[in-house]
Amino acid sequence: MPTPSRLVPLSGTSNFRDLGGYAGRDGRVLHWRKLFRSDHLGALSAGDIAVLSGLGLSRVADFRGPVEREEQVCAMPGVAVHSLAIEPSVVQGMKDLMAAGGNLTAQDTVRLMEHTYHAFVHHNADRFAALFALMLETDKPLVFHCTAGKDRTGFAAAMILLALGVPREVVMQDYLLTNVHYQMPNPAASELPREALQVLWRVQEEFLNAALKAVDADFGGPQQYLVNQLGVGPREQMRLGELYLQP
Repeated sequence: MPTPSRLVPLSGTSNFRDLGGYAGRDGRVLHWRKLFRSDHLGALSAGDIAVLSGLGLSRVADFRGPVEREEQVCAMPGVAVHSLAIEPSVVQGMKDLMAAGGNLTAQDTVRLMEHTYHAFVHHNADRFAALFALMLETDKPLVFHCTAGKDRTGFAAAMILLALGVPREVVMQDYLLTNVHYQMPNPAASELPREALQVLWRVQEEFLNAALKAVDADFGGPQQYLVNQLGVGPREQMRLGELYLQP
């Protein structure tokens, strides 16, 4: 059988990707067409909906805040949408710097992004724990997403892959695929400097590493973080393997 495409090509999203195919614990490969990561689902076409229905997609975990959800309501009918809201903070931080008279640079934006990823680890663990709880209920196809499918979604994907035994270097490769696929909004439509937007709408190793360094330094590594902060202990990890890794 041909290997499925990692990118699911859709007209209403640009970053809808399958986590299948990666080698996890004991060399067992993640099932295709079970776990997906994406940008928002508010602009899906009728054709997109047909594609996703054909994949059996039945569950959506949405990391966006209330205002984001209202602006781009999920267009996928007949799915269970679970709100795991994490309020976006980077754009507001950028605007605050500019309002204070600062000259917003790319490096300022990098620092804001790193701070955001650090906050994922320390302040939003309950949201990522809720995602794992959904995954443990059943292996019915699930997509988790935020607005661009790169930061909140990127950290979630990293923790899922690490929980399933995927090596860190492969986790980083998956994370960086956003730079290949995601189509950023038109910079002309924003009041923010173009150089800052080029940082905002892309991903860098430094961003995810800021989170992983916090996991290592403050919690003793991914395994301890999974167990003690996300409620994914040995029993849960075994169950995840049963659900999402090939025999």
